[in-house]
Amino acid sequence: MMSGMHYNGQEVSCCIKYFIFGFNIIFWLLGVAFLGIGLWAWNEKGVLSNISSITDLGGFDPVWLFLVVGGVMFILGFAGCIGALRENTLLLKFFSVFLGIIFFLELTAGILAFVFKDWIKDQLNFFINNNIRAYRDDIDLQNLIDFTQEYWECCGAFGADDWNLNIYFNCTDSNPSREKCGVPFSCCTKDPAEDVINTQCGYDVRAKSDAEQKTYIHVKGCVPQFEKWLQDNLTIVAGIFIGIALLQVRERLCRLDLLSILILFLSLYFPQIFGICLAQNLVSDIEAVRASW
Repeated sequence: MMSGMHYNGQEVSCCIKYFIFGFNIIFWLLGVAFLGIGLWAWNEKGVLSNISSITDLGGFDPVWLFLVVGGVMFILGFAGCIGALRENTLLLKFFSVFLGIIFFLELTAGILAFVFKDWIKDQLNFFINNNIRAYRDDIDLQNLIDFTQEYWECCGAFGADDWNLNIYFNCTDSNPSREKCGVPFSCCTKDPAEDVINTQCGYDVRAKSDAEQKTYIHVKGCVPQFEKWLQDNLTIVAGIFIGIALLQVRERLCRLDLLSILILFLSLYFPQIFGICLAQNLVSDIEAVRASW
């Protein structure tokens, strides 16, 4: 007989516990994979054997993305996974706070980007042009620029002439490169009939007239295309806000809780909110069970 011990029926939700555990074990493994890819890429470049070479690249090294994102995913995944499995409230609270910080940083970045949009545009222009100069210096950077130009169907920061900044593509008489007055293949318009990418499609294209260039390459810059992409997505977000406003009108009929709708909406666009809610739910269950003994 157990004297002094009384259980009043409180229990930890297995659904929430193992959902957090399952999600975070995948998140943790992805973090390990990202870190592994980043370290492997640096090893291939010889960075690990010569740490000082990290600063040698004139442009942005995409490997940093893998290392930073992988590191954050590793820490979050570990805290959420072990915290849920072992019912450790300290790790779960750390998990929630970390997610809250990420959410706050995203929100702050979005507000600052809206308020200082002209400054952001100038910095983005400077960033892209700086990386255009270093296009041939690093294969990872080259692939990132090519992906960006293909995805947004753009060329340069504000136009194809930005490639004059690169020593291989500029149109100066002293440039001996075969790529003189050209652009990378990622600037070219795609021909559906071509199965193999023509990597020489951008040769000498900027020596042609502006009207002719339009038939061979994308003439819009990546900064305006990025702005257009943001505007298109903001339209979708605004549409959802209007939908929520319409739901408010029907609140009496549907008995909808506006706070629940807002949390659901935020969870769709900010998964951190969903993670924080689940973690806090689990912490409450654990503390309730402990208090019942």
